[in-house]
Amino acid sequence: MSDDRARSRRSSTSASGSRRKFIARRKVCSFCADKIRIADYKDIKRLQRYISDRGKILPRRRTGTCARHQRGLTVAIKRARHLALLPFAAAHTRN
Repeated sequence: MSDDRARSRRSSTSASGSRRKFIARRKVCSFCADKIRIADYKDIKRLQRYISDRGKILPRRRTGTCARHQRGLTVAIKRARHLALLPFAAAHTRN
């Protein structure tokens, strides 16, 4: 009986080793989780999480924000840039 169990365990692992299958977790909108209705352009710490190191706005598929909050987030980032709270470009490209 123990030989049957050992064979079934070996057959369940693949030839490349005992790798686990990657299961992607669903990203949750941080604005919905924190119950924030509108992204505030004055909240610089929060807005900086949604900007790449080159100064670009990160897409929904990377950040996990919902469509409603992504639209508001984009407007808030653009307002903060206009008021010089956030940079338009990265520091190394401005020099």
